[in-house]
Amino acid sequence: MGKRVALVLAGCGVFDGSEIHEASAALVHLSRGGAEVKIFAPNIEQRDVVNHLKGSPTEEKRNVLVESARLARGNIQDLAELKASEFDAVIFPGGFGVAKNLCSWAVDGKNCTVNEHVNCTLQAFHSAKKPIGLCCISPVLAAKVFPGCEVTVGQDKNIDGRFPDAETASAIAELGCKHICKNVNESHVDKANKIVTTCAFMCKAPLHEIFDGIGTMVQEVLKLA
Repeated sequence: MGKRVALVLAGCGVFDGSEIHEASAALVHLSRGGAEVKIFAPNIEQRDVVNHLKGSPTEEKRNVLVESARLARGNIQDLAELKASEFDAVIFPGGFGVAKNLCSWAVDGKNCTVNEHVNCTLQAFHSAKKPIGLCCISPVLAAKVFPGCEVTVGQDKNIDGRFPDAETASAIAELGCKHICKNVNESHVDKANKIVTTCAFMCKAPLHEIFDGIGTMVQEVLKLA
């Protein structure tokens, strides 16, 4: 019997929602791993709406759940309805929507607040000793909610210009967590907390390497489950 996995989205599109390639990669690897997946997102207004062609914000208002439904092909539920008891694991793809909609990291950094339903979801899976998978910027959620945990967002230095957001590692350390340097095709497993992280698009890398890195995260989550 396949593992039951909840996937939590933050909208649709890298600049104001979930990173589409990361969400798709997670779903492909979960499918390959025989998992039964249900998709969730919070029913809240997005912090902003970005014109992805121009890279600039617009005056539009959009809903995170409604936009996430695009990625879920309409088959999605309000995050408030997620029950950890019904699943073996939870996974959060990245994208700026995580830092804007699921928490306020984009504005407040390490002093951010985490959406109440996101926080409750993380706490419920952690308390039940069920694995949590996070990629790209989403490991900051674990760093904020679980002081002392171990995560990776790639490297802590901008090696060869490939890790332009390397300062995120320092902010994670300031939260009392341990940042583990990893390459894009690797993931880190915090065995004590059952938290699995990979850097994905926090690294400037070919898409197939990002896809493979997310694959290692999904595989480790399924093993822990």
